[in-house]
Amino acid sequence: MSPVYQCRLPLSTRTVKYLADLLRGHLKSIRSRWRVLPAGRIATIVLAVLRHDQRLADMADGNDVSATTIRRWRDELITLLTAKAPRLDRALKKIARWGAEVVLIDGTLIPPAPHRDGEPAELLRL
Repeated sequence: MSPVYQCRLPLSTRTVKYLADLLRGHLKSIRSRWRVLPAGRIATIVLAVLRHDQRLADMADGNDVSATTIRRWRDELITLLTAKAPRLDRALKKIARWGAEVVLIDGTLIPPAPHRDGEPAELLRL
């Protein structure tokens, strides 16, 4: 028996349900009949790996699957999430319509586009 490290993972039900539904839809589209664990449990394991940087081997031992399976589930859900994410150019256009400015992670400032009447756009405080 191996020791199990437990931690509290604050997740909303909505987040887990969204990921589980995304995975269920993918499994249906590829006509996969089953997985070792239910989609909700897979989503929770993947979120634990991503959020708390859990070692794959530790998560695998505690859930009776292999580390390779956890890695595959992680990569699969990341791929599914990136397919749902808005493209950067579309997101920037939407933010520009609001008149807001964007600061990217690297510190790059993308200023708002001026209104058609030449007046500067107001800042949107998020």
